This record gives sequence, C-alpha cells and structure tokens, in this order.
Amino acid sequence: MSSLNLKERFIQASSPLTTNISSRMLMLPDFIQESAQEIRIRLNRPVSISCPDNTYFLTENGCVTNKIIDQPMLSANKKDISDIFHNICNYSVYSRQNEIKNGFVTMQGGHRAGICGTAVIENEKINNIRDISSINIRIAREHKESGKEILKNIKSFSGGVLICGSPCSGKTTVLRDIARLISLEYDKKVSIVDERGEIAGTVQGTFQNDVGLSDILDGYSKAEGIIQSIRSMSPDVVICDEIGGFDDVKAILQYSNSGVIFIATIHCKNSKELIKKPFIKELIKANVFEKAVFLQNRRNAGKISNIVNCGEILNG
Repeated sequence: MSSLNLKERFIQASSPLTTNISSRMLMLPDFIQESAQEIRIRLNRPVSISCPDNTYFLTENGCVTNKIIDQPMLSANKKDISDIFHNICNYSVYSRQNEIKNGFVTMQGGHRAGICGTAVIENEKINNIRDISSINIRIAREHKESGKEILKNIKSFSGGVLICGSPCSGKTTVLRDIARLISLEYDKKVSIVDERGEIAGTVQGTFQNDVGLSDILDGYSKAEGIIQSIRSMSPDVVICDEIGGFDDVKAILQYSNSGVIFIATIHCKNSKELIKKPFIKELIKANVFEKAVFLQNRRNAGKISNIVNCGEILNG
C-alpha cells in the first residue's frame, strides 16, 4: 500500500497533461500544489487550478495570477485536449467507454477526470462523448483522521450513516478515512464497494490510498458489489460512494436486515434537499440509516456542519 503526500498527489493527477502544461504545473508554488482541488482544461481558454481559497491561472511566461490578465495566458488547443484525453484513458478509449458515457474517467490514484463535449445519442441514451471541449481533473486527497470527528459524534454503530455534502466538500475523503478507522480501531470487518476506484484508488490490485484492513471490490457496480461482499466477505460494515440508482437502493434494502451496517455518501446540502430524494426517503423509512452527517463546503472540506437523526428528518 502506498500513501502519497499532497504535493505528490497533485503531480500524479497532472501527469496526463501535455508537456507544455504539466511542466508549468510542476513550477507552481507549493501552497497551490498542496491545496489544489481541481485542474480545469478548456479548449482555447486559460488553464485554471481551483483551490479552496481561490482559482489560479498561468500566463505563457510562467507567472501565476488569480485573475485573467492582459497577457498571453496558458491555454489548451484541440490537440492538447485530444492528447490529454487519450492519456487519461491510457490510450484505450474503448475500454473506458462505460465511464466516458457517464461523463468521467477514474485515473490512477483515484483522481477523477470529468469530460464535457458533444453527446452521441443512441436509443435515447448517451452512448459516447465526442468533440471534447473541457476536462476537469478532481484531485483525490487523503487526510488522515478526517473521519475521527464524525465517529466521535456518532459514538456507536447501531445504524447506518449517510455522509451528505455538495461537490468538493470532502465526502469521499472522509468516507475513505472512516473505512480506515473502523477497520483498524473499531475492529470491524469492512467491505468497500469502489465502483469508480475513487475510494481506495486501486491500481493493479495495489491500493493508492490507506483504507486500513478493508476488503475492496474495485470496479463493481454498487448493487453487484453489495451483494458479492455480503455473500463472500461477511462484512460488519459496507461502504460505498454516491448511492442514487434504483439498483443501489434495492440491494441495500435486500440486505439491510442481515445485520450489516451501510455507510454511504450522497450529494445534498441539507435535510430539506435530502428528504426530497424519494429513494433516500425509502431507505430512511426502512431504518437503513440512523444518522445523516452534513459537511460544510469546499472551503472547509471534510468539516462537519451538523449531524442529525434520520428519524427527525423524516418527521420534518
């Protein structure tokens, strides 16, 4: 198991960029490299690096600025975009087709590259994306002990936990550390259903992120992974990221009465948004989740806003 520091993770996430862009990334000040959350590449537009406190741009002569100025800015042309995309896919675009049509590709180390372009529609569904115009690399971070505050406030594992927050609020980072902590310090058997490879960041069977003694089902759909883990690994806790589909809910409901506790993330900012999601309401009614943990925002990634009992959300 390898564990990279913040700067190494930034360098790893930058590696698919073309030489003219990646070489400039390596010249960025340490505070930007260590705090960067996203690298955005837009066709014929300035390359940007999003940090919690600001967004930074590079000029052609290597200067760093937090606004677009009247100087030649470092930007990506069509060939840059194409080369970066193929690098992200390890020059095997066809093998990543299922991810591409969903708008993202998971990179080595658990970094996620979001893709924008023109949708190719077949049978009323997106089958591919062509003429790619934007790529957004979200940098996977590992913050040890980030899950400790949540576990301290929950105190027991009598019921499941939903970790809620907006994009870049630290949901996956916290989820990863919770898996590490409960497998090591709470002596629980943990299975992680890592559908997109973002939690453990598995590369050829080796975890890039520290998830303790968890068992990893890498690349499984959440529904298939949940079923497989419970059948074969006898977990105390099943962890998965971003539940949402009907199949996810069906699998969770199917095994919620088997003594397994589920810990999962979901996109929402507050209780009002959470209860509007019909499938979540169904899971709460079935007592699958006992607590909902709401995180703050990208400026305070991983920090708790509040923790509520799911029963209270249901009752308004």
